[in-house]
Amino acid sequence: MKYTGFIGTYTKKDSKGVYSFTLDTEEAKISDIKVAAEIGNPTYLNITDDKNYLYAIATEDDKGGIAAYSIDKSTGELRFLNKQMAKGPNPCHVNTDQMHRFLFSTNYHKGTVESYLLDQENGTISPVVSSIQHNGSGPDPRQEKSHVHFSSMTPDEAYLVAIDLGGDLLSTYTVNEDGILTEVNRVELPAGSGPRHLVFHPKLENIVYLVTEFSSEVIVLNYQKENGSFTINQTIRTIPEGFTENNQGSAIHITSDGKFVYSGNRGHNSLAIFKANEETGELSFVENVSTEGDWPRDFVLDPTEKFLIATNQESSNLTLFVRDAETGRLTVIEKDIPAPEAVCIKFL
Repeated sequence: MKYTGFIGTYTKKDSKGVYSFTLDTEEAKISDIKVAAEIGNPTYLNITDDKNYLYAIATEDDKGGIAAYSIDKSTGELRFLNKQMAKGPNPCHVNTDQMHRFLFSTNYHKGTVESYLLDQENGTISPVVSSIQHNGSGPDPRQEKSHVHFSSMTPDEAYLVAIDLGGDLLSTYTVNEDGILTEVNRVELPAGSGPRHLVFHPKLENIVYLVTEFSSEVIVLNYQKENGSFTINQTIRTIPEGFTENNQGSAIHITSDGKFVYSGNRGHNSLAIFKANEETGELSFVENVSTEGDWPRDFVLDPTEKFLIATNQESSNLTLFVRDAETGRLTVIEKDIPAPEAVCIKFL
């Protein structure tokens, strides 16, 4: 099978914007990397569940926001629809609900989480309908104020959860039919941990895995859907005990069977592999694997989950691994695949 993927990038150096590529799972090869949309700093992308639309972070002069594209599923070509821009720094993450009624963005620099309405007929984005300003700080010098880094709806779509890296907070919001956000719960995470991204377990509906940027850990949380609250169950390191150089946790993903969790390390330049207990969701460490590049900002499992692709931002390369479904272990197939300032990947 051949799958089309899209790469979100920074455009500080050589990148032109969003790139597309082809993954051939029979040949185990990535090819045809090319510019799909010229746009400033489309660091994070989101593709709707129906695969009709792609939304990208965008920068334009002194403005930041979100750009919308329709996807030609037969060719993988993107067609620009519209954008919503505001003066100031661009957001750092973008996500949508399953029915693509709402779009959510988080802004690291402003410390905000925002919601937009989506036109379900043509995929265009409305102006912001709700904006929540976070106010917090932490003990790390980089936590001088709130830095909201990620948001995502819970699997049952009862709530939106947002992670504040600057304030060491995980906040829960309801979303009404007009897209208005109302906070209903929050949990304080370990001071100075710098929470960054999370994933929900696909089988155990009350288990959540959260990666921290500063403490280089995965925190296993218990989710109570009755009130949107979270409690900490377990904390486990993502780097070896003896590693004392700079490391910043990046992204976290889980296999669709819920058996393995993968977490990225920038600095140690590795992926940490964990096996999840099928009953409790508790993690046990398997190994660290080099990403064969510098500063792995994110990574992705392909649609078959036989492969994993790491994006090395500073060395501008992708690394393709084959994945052992029984052990979770990764083996490098191809490295030094050129991809300028790569941040994240999303597949059709």
